[in-house]
Amino acid sequence: MALHFELVTPEKLVRSDDVHMVVVPGTEGDFGVLEGHAPVMSTIRDGAIQVYKTEGAQPENIEVRGGFAEVGDNGLTVLAERVED
Repeated sequence: MALHFELVTPEKLVRSDDVHMVVVPGTEGDFGVLEGHAPVMSTIRDGAIQVYKTEGAQPENIEVRGGFAEVGDNGLTVLAERVED
């Protein structure tokens, strides 16, 4: 099964995709999210979100600046203050 991942900034929806796993730079430490993860909400620190499209794949790094991450029934949503190019 796939995890639905959305990355949103105040300006736009940056990404909406089904992926294997996402590692989020939480303020209390990095945490990985797979399909079926327990509901959680966390603030995030400046750093790279690592997106694994498939199991065993090399991660795609997306640099973010601040925000929140929420894991719920619909998957993982990251509300970033800013996404770096």
